[in-house]
Amino acid sequence: MDSSSPAEPAQPADTAPASAVEGLRFAFGTLTVLPVGVERWDRAAARAGMVCAPVVGLVVGLLSAAVAAVLLACGASALLAGVAAVAVPAVLTRGLHLDGLADVADGLGSGKPAEEALRVMKRSDIGPFGVVTLVFVLLGQVAALAALYGQGWATGAAGTVASAVVARGALTLASRQGVPAARPEGLGAAVAGTVPRGAALGTVLGVAGCCAALAGCAGPAAGVAGSVIGAVLGLGAAEALLRRCVRRFGGVTGDVFGAVAEVAASCTLVALTVL
Repeated sequence: MDSSSPAEPAQPADTAPASAVEGLRFAFGTLTVLPVGVERWDRAAARAGMVCAPVVGLVVGLLSAAVAAVLLACGASALLAGVAAVAVPAVLTRGLHLDGLADVADGLGSGKPAEEALRVMKRSDIGPFGVVTLVFVLLGQVAALAALYGQGWATGAAGTVASAVVARGALTLASRQGVPAARPEGLGAAVAGTVPRGAALGTVLGVAGCCAALAGCAGPAAGVAGSVIGAVLGLGAAEALLRRCVRRFGGVTGDVFGAVAEVAASCTLVALTVL
């Protein structure tokens, strides 16, 4: 999610509730390149869409795992499968999450006041902090997935899907009530503070349950407990970054949402590899 994404002004909070289909359309339409067509763009649709964000992660993760599995079946190495599992989500999101991560790294590393840091994040170029952060994050993700696929395609697939689900679950948490927007415009402002706290907590439990189920399907080598711990650690790292950004920038932006997702995915993969 990038703060430069087109967005209509947020509608009043008392608009009619959005249906599950409208929420899914909002989620897939804003978080992927899939041509679903967003029918509504208001606070109610944003609320439903961000609650559905982990479903987007499930679909993206399954598509990524499928590509990696095909490569393994054709005789490719675990390393190449890991590269593919990282590349597919980047393609499906137009690289917006990675772009957001780089922009947030530049903003945090600039050492400038909030308004100036936000201007740094809006620039089209990527600074040194962003480049270094992207390199290490992508290397870490590929290395972790290569290690998981080296244990078997099922273990690698479970890690791929789990990290994608956790990443989108972190977006739901970042959209919860009480988290302000740093700017009055942009996609970040459209979804900030829309998700009730109870729904956000339910999403955390659902994400942990999904990761446990994935680990169970992959077999004992994956470790159900380790998968749940990995999900919790991933969400915890994303929450730490979110709080840092709120203190530093005065709220969230589309770039912050992208950074939160990438950090959640990366920490989950590292934890799964170690555990």
